[in-house]
Amino acid sequence: MNISSDKRIGRQSGKKGSDQSTGLRGTGRQPIDQGQGFFDGLSVEFLIHELKDPISIIETGARALLERQDKYGALTPKQEKTLKRMLRNTRKTRSMLYDMLEVGRSESGVCLTCRFQPVAALQTALMDALDTLPAGVPETVRNSDRSSEIVGFFADMGIRLDVTDDVYQIEVFEDEIKFRQIVGNLIKNALHHRKKQLDIRMEYDDGFLCIDVTDDGPGVDPKNHHLIFERYAQVDECAILERKGHGLGLAGALRIVRCLGGDIHISSKKGTGATFHLKFPCSGQGIGDKVK
Repeated sequence: MNISSDKRIGRQSGKKGSDQSTGLRGTGRQPIDQGQGFFDGLSVEFLIHELKDPISIIETGARALLERQDKYGALTPKQEKTLKRMLRNTRKTRSMLYDMLEVGRSESGVCLTCRFQPVAALQTALMDALDTLPAGVPETVRNSDRSSEIVGFFADMGIRLDVTDDVYQIEVFEDEIKFRQIVGNLIKNALHHRKKQLDIRMEYDDGFLCIDVTDDGPGVDPKNHHLIFERYAQVDECAILERKGHGLGLAGALRIVRCLGGDIHISSKKGTGATFHLKFPCSGQGIGDKVK
């Protein structure tokens, strides 16, 4: 292909009556609108669905090689380390895809409501977030029905849970998937930026679940709080110390929860860690059920 000829075709578009102005004579094709982006008009939801299957296959294959060595053969330490890293990053990719999918569904008003216990859902979100770290979550802990064992594991990981008694008696009628993704994004953000400790507090207040996620990381200057929830905001460009990331997780979490009638805000000062305050409605129609 002669690149200069392609450029010449584009520049001759102003010639009246010239069939060469588009370079498409007799092809039946429409000229490309140079003012339109490549992704304009594409369905993001369709692209996400197309990516879900190959991601799932990679994840399933990696897990099989790790967990079924009796069937597929023993692994060397280097092979096992590589597969674990691959599995961890595959889970991160899957989580990002699901986050984007839920943002689109929320903005379209699509919710799959069900009754669920928020403490159990929060613990699931927390374990999913920990699974993206190198250590991961042991299957014995993930499958345990003993609350003391689960809380003890979190404590060993430097995570403190503070749940008021009334929350254990609340059953929420909302979209559990969205709840776990919102909370999970706040937790993953805190895990990424903490030095040693992560504190999570959950309480019930007048029809809302109020969840505070606190880390002991570098903190955020108040003048930069609004940048935390902007898509693609690179914090190193925004002088927010060392808070680095693609910015999609928190931006997506905020959009989802606001579509549900809730909100998120941050309390932080430079060098003092950060607390993200989540206000999550207890039902899609404002009807929260408290189980006595």
